[in-house]
Amino acid sequence: MADKAAFDRILVKLSGEVLMGTGSFGIDPDVAAVMADELHQVNNLGVQTSVVIGGGNIFRGIAPTAKGMDRVAADHMGMLATVINAVALQDALEKLGTRTRVMSAIEMREVAEPFIRRRAMRHLEKGRLVIFAAGTGNPYFSTDTAAALRAMEIKAQIILKGTRVEGIYSADPEKDPNAEFYKKITYMQVLERELKVMDTTAISLCLDNSLPIIVFDVRKPGNMKRVVLGESVGTRVER
Repeated sequence: MADKAAFDRILVKLSGEVLMGTGSFGIDPDVAAVMADELHQVNNLGVQTSVVIGGGNIFRGIAPTAKGMDRVAADHMGMLATVINAVALQDALEKLGTRTRVMSAIEMREVAEPFIRRRAMRHLEKGRLVIFAAGTGNPYFSTDTAAALRAMEIKAQIILKGTRVEGIYSADPEKDPNAEFYKKITYMQVLERELKVMDTTAISLCLDNSLPIIVFDVRKPGNMKRVVLGESVGTRVER
């Protein structure tokens, strides 16, 4: 009997740092291949899959140069970094046979399609994995906010937020061994306790539109597929 997915359409939010591996910045091709395989498995379940990836692994490398830079210019550099990551992830996915499209909020037709909501939804309906790049296209907004916005635009049922830890804790578990793990938590609790899940704009958008979030350890092999199959993995954020 085939695995039955719990969702029909999802958006996966990955940080750019996920692609660094053990490096201090940049892209580790082996790690990109592993992430691609996780997404490939989910897409093969028949789940309409989209991705928003950050740019911290590239922008962090040039951040010392950006000190004192105008915020708008720095944010534009960060958006371009997400395009680099999106193209790297696309390449890794297509080596596995997954049909993909990169859609950018900043127009660059030689590299990616411009983001058009209806076209994005059509790609998903045809089984193509869509990678949304360049954030919202506007400065002052994070890729977390871009993920929440795109998820609502394409009518995703859930956001899967991949992190380096098991889920949401009361404090950073890498620094505080006594941090409490939350299996479920509300949007308001995340905001009130100032938990670093996603930025406040993204959480508020999800709250206003009742869009659930599952935060999970993306580095554990097979975890993404387990979440999509409805297994109890990570932390669920909802009303």
